[in-house]
Amino acid sequence: MSLPAFLSFNLCAILALGLNTVAQAQSVTLAGMLGSKALVIVDGKPPKSVAAGESHLGVKVLSTNGDSAVIEMGGRKHTLRVGDAPASVGAGGASNTTGTGANGSKIVMTAGSGGHFLSMGQINGHSVQLMVDTGATAVSMSTADAQRMGLNLKGAQIVRLSTANGVTQGWRVKLDSVRLGDVEVFNVDAVVSNASMPFVLLGNSFLTRFQMTRDNDQMVLVKRY
Repeated sequence: MSLPAFLSFNLCAILALGLNTVAQAQSVTLAGMLGSKALVIVDGKPPKSVAAGESHLGVKVLSTNGDSAVIEMGGRKHTLRVGDAPASVGAGGASNTTGTGANGSKIVMTAGSGGHFLSMGQINGHSVQLMVDTGATAVSMSTADAQRMGLNLKGAQIVRLSTANGVTQGWRVKLDSVRLGDVEVFNVDAVVSNASMPFVLLGNSFLTRFQMTRDNDQMVLVKRY
């Protein structure tokens, strides 16, 4: 897949996520574990460590075990694991990915605050916060995220990237794998940018591997074969 020398993404729109507190549905992601506490992200807001028996923004952690936690929201119990797609509840009810292991073929996402589709996922086995961006040619991330994932930029092709703050340097890389829930794809084109980015953008180098449909606040991605 050939990537252009210039890749545009709207950081202003991303940063605006934190300013909108009204959502059609509530979405909860398990970002990690801090001892016996669950690090939860509710509706894309900053992560919060919550112990069993405690609540945060209407979400109660019932128990924790290893890399998983049982939560209660909207009167329903959900088991979350680090790296899984978010559990959601709202007008459309609960939703999550389907299938078992890493062999799933369908991803169901519910829009959070501001109508954006956010999900915890994994890149090369490392947990990351992802945001769907159909306007991005490739999966896009900051150098800080790339370093955390252990990506080697030495020898990578240098490109120039157009951002909201002007032109900056970037690198074109290949990701071994990108995973959401139980759905995983391999050899995904990506771009690393010097610009600061609050999320990894899930661009078309990933999205074109799927048949995409959207109905109001729900997006469904079905893997192409």
